[in-house]
Amino acid sequence: MNRVLALMAFVTFCGFVGILAFEVPSPDLVAVILFTVALVAYDFATSSKNKPND
Repeated sequence: MNRVLALMAFVTFCGFVGILAFEVPSPDLVAVILFTVALVAYDFATSSKNKPND
């Protein structure tokens, strides 16, 4: 369940910053957005795993 909610948040985030990147196509802004999306994707991949109960 954690992974599904994290995926929905990731897709929503990408949608919002995608609109920003297409409406304001500054190369610097697009580079920052791509870097930010890469960091969010890394966080999604590493922190949304199902952890065993301790």
